[in-house]
Amino acid sequence: MCLLTYLPAGIAPDLTALVRGAVHNPHGHGYAVVAGDRILVGHGLDAARVIAEFDTVRARFSDGPALFHSRYATKGAIDLGNCHPFHLGGDGRTVLAHNGTLPKRVHPRAYDHRSDTRIAAEDYLPTEPFGSIDTRRGARGLTSWLGSSKLVILTVDSAYRHRGYIFNEQAGIWHEEIWYSNTGYRPQAQPAHWERLICGGCLHFPRDRVGRYCPLCGWCFHCETRLLECSCWTARFSDTDRSPRPLRLARALPAQPSPRSSASSR
Repeated sequence: MCLLTYLPAGIAPDLTALVRGAVHNPHGHGYAVVAGDRILVGHGLDAARVIAEFDTVRARFSDGPALFHSRYATKGAIDLGNCHPFHLGGDGRTVLAHNGTLPKRVHPRAYDHRSDTRIAAEDYLPTEPFGSIDTRRGARGLTSWLGSSKLVILTVDSAYRHRGYIFNEQAGIWHEEIWYSNTGYRPQAQPAHWERLICGGCLHFPRDRVGRYCPLCGWCFHCETRLLECSCWTARFSDTDRSPRPLRLARALPAQPSPRSSASSR
């Protein structure tokens, strides 16, 4: 499915939305940020690391557009080389990222481990088969070729009129000034199992967690606060020991019988 996110100039990312997209699409992640006359690009298979890195880079360079992509592999190997975004024809001034399945023309052949988007970025689209995307004919030709797919292009090449382009924009969703290629960023009506495993403090997936606290940062999964602010801890003191000790949660204590049930038992 993939989740492609586009941020206009001046807009900060919604990290929770990116984490949701990364969990649904776990096969590689990447970002691109326009920073003056260059584009900063990052890739990785570790969602938490890439999202944190993107957040840092975006905070420093917020004057231009940016994108983030989480991949669900349909064509090509699951490796770092197939993580979006890709440089267009090897030109570091222009990158693209895509959500969907492209036409068969760019599908990988036998023994080609590249994804369809990577093949399009490296071999097909650099030839400008539809003409300049700044012309109506070129933009319509590319949009028609994409079908139901969505494509984002970022560039600092002066040959382009704009620094950011969204193709098939209407097929995506604008939410709080951020464009998403599908609903993969949204929370479910009830938290799914994977959402309950995400640490709200450090955005990691502590699979070795024992108890209610994140072993990395101390985030409490019950009251959703950091350890020092956790409402699940109540300080109680004795005459000999003044250190705070944990008490059971109220909901963990045996339920008290209601007056009605007590009366009926008599």
